[in-house]
Amino acid sequence: MIEKYSFGQNIETDAVVNKMTSLPCEQFSLGRVKSGWPFEWEYELEKDAVVFGLGENMRGMNKRGFSYTSFCSDVPNQDESTHSMYGAHNFLIVFSRIKTFGLFFDTASEITFDIDWTKSGVMNVSTKDTGLDLYVIYANDDRKESLLDDITRQFRILIGQSYIPPKWAFGFQQSRWGYKTEEDVLEVAKRHRDASLPLDMICLDIDYMQDYKDFTVDKKKFPDLKKLSADLKKEGIRLVPIIDAGVKVQKGYGVYEEGIKNDYFCKREDGSVFTAGVWPGASHFTDFCKKEASDWFGSKYKVLTDMGIEGFWNDMNEPAMFYSTESLKNAFDKIEEYSGKDLDINSFFEFKDSSCSTFNRRDDYERFYHQVTDSSGETKKMRHDKIHNIYGSFMTRAAALGLKKACPQKRFLLYSRASCIGSHRYGGIWTGDNKSLWCDLLQEIKMLPGLNMAGFLYSGADIGGFGCDTSRDLLLRWLALGCFTPLMRNHCALGGRQQEAYRFEDVEDFKSVMDLRYALVPYIYSEFVKAALTGGMYIKPLAFEWPEDDRAINCEDQLLVGEGIMIAPVYTQNARGRYVYLPEDMTMVTWCGGKFEQTLLAKGDHFINVPVEKVVFFVRSKKLVPLCKPAPCTEKLDTKKFTFAGNGTCYELYDDDGLSLDIDLKKGTRSLTPGL
Repeated sequence: MIEKYSFGQNIETDAVVNKMTSLPCEQFSLGRVKSGWPFEWEYELEKDAVVFGLGENMRGMNKRGFSYTSFCSDVPNQDESTHSMYGAHNFLIVFSRIKTFGLFFDTASEITFDIDWTKSGVMNVSTKDTGLDLYVIYANDDRKESLLDDITRQFRILIGQSYIPPKWAFGFQQSRWGYKTEEDVLEVAKRHRDASLPLDMICLDIDYMQDYKDFTVDKKKFPDLKKLSADLKKEGIRLVPIIDAGVKVQKGYGVYEEGIKNDYFCKREDGSVFTAGVWPGASHFTDFCKKEASDWFGSKYKVLTDMGIEGFWNDMNEPAMFYSTESLKNAFDKIEEYSGKDLDINSFFEFKDSSCSTFNRRDDYERFYHQVTDSSGETKKMRHDKIHNIYGSFMTRAAALGLKKACPQKRFLLYSRASCIGSHRYGGIWTGDNKSLWCDLLQEIKMLPGLNMAGFLYSGADIGGFGCDTSRDLLLRWLALGCFTPLMRNHCALGGRQQEAYRFEDVEDFKSVMDLRYALVPYIYSEFVKAALTGGMYIKPLAFEWPEDDRAINCEDQLLVGEGIMIAPVYTQNARGRYVYLPEDMTMVTWCGGKFEQTLLAKGDHFINVPVEKVVFFVRSKKLVPLCKPAPCTEKLDTKKFTFAGNGTCYELYDDDGLSLDIDLKKGTRSLTPGL
């Protein structure tokens, strides 16, 4: 059961597909509305209440005890003190034995969730700018699943089906900021094949572009990208290039010239085109709120699809900015003002903050405007900061629609850094610039369920860490988690330690872990598609399955993956294993070197030995998990022959050609039974 209430004048976010009529605000009796506009709402949490959700955010699965602000932010130094991340995923569930309900705050602007942080036992939600539509979701009385699953499923039906990528997108991706030439890319492919390491994709960062310009290729570094793409595809490897939000200001550059001529870029209040610095220097930003501008940008992906490219990752689309014309001038003025002065503690920090902090400044987001069409159909000028959270989402939508128009009969791989609910229908996301830290590995475990709740099933983190220098055991442990995440990508930054698996000793250990991923691809793809089509979750917390079990409710380092698997990743340095809680009897599966062993374990606590070259996972009671023979790439997997883990009698496998848009559970599902 869903109720809708509208506060203020909301801007269309494209989040909801099943439109509803708003009820009178005075009928909203849950908690206390302290202010209708700007919106502020307060709710007293029961002592045992757990708050799940909010998608991409730091801290635990249970969001109590901190304040989270949805304002899509480029945060390369994220840690437990980070209040805002790259995404704005304003859906949560308050779960307690007294009352359980879901809330979706549909708004384009900044919104803060102060959950048991400022005031003990109180959740306070407040907006800053545009209005919002508030959806309240209660479990159905006739539900056939847990109330948490039921509420999530209702929400997911409200916002529409999650994006389903091609099957090859569930293979392994190798990426690095620093693959600067065709020779670099060919070396990555060769060394993976020489070491018998599976590989489906090589990602291209900004290095492949001509002067960092979108939809261009540096012909000196990549003389024939079309041929390179075709040659690699023969080996089952696809190229996945990056596209950034900023368009370089340069006369003679076609994309820039077209954007200026047709008035496609965001403007200042005085009508001049807004300029800010990103990778290519001075850049303009497409106004994705204008349909004609969005359609134009999306059409540009055809430049690369004509070269055989079938996958993209959109970046810097919060949008990230190094500086604006104004903030850079202010910085230089401040340097001039302080030149030659004796700086004390106060003046130095004033100088530091004003002259050295032009990066992603809030006041820069107040300097430019969009042409926005509101719910009444009226088009008006609106300042960017008031609708900031939809920018990256609308870029993803533009790309997806452009790709669909360019190649209407097949699926493309598409994932983004910035997002809000709504873009889950058009692409996946990765969780941005993490670091090679054990705590970041643990953070991914805690973040994945919230992303699934918000509809972002195709998600994952940079395996091994983007920043800092990884270690051999950290990379192996992270790959062991990545075996189960739909997006499995090893990615790191220029200047850091090169972390391709083949660069470490005893490469057969990495092969062992990565082979498990390929053995599981049929199961992962099957469970993913089922979740997408039915509004379910591919990854979820234990509490969703055992809502009466206090241990399961409070477990934050174990996950359910599809209908049959539970994982308990190792996330501490030098660990030889870990304690695992089993809410029911389960089969422990230990994988190593292409083979696996099974052990039946009783419900309760167990210490599990997990050497770095092995992966341990658990199959639920009376469930069956099919595993196929590993292969160098997804196209070479044999999905006709399986071995089985678990003690179930049958598994319903969904499969299709992995490319076309014809996705039908009834047509594509077949029963797998051991021995047949």
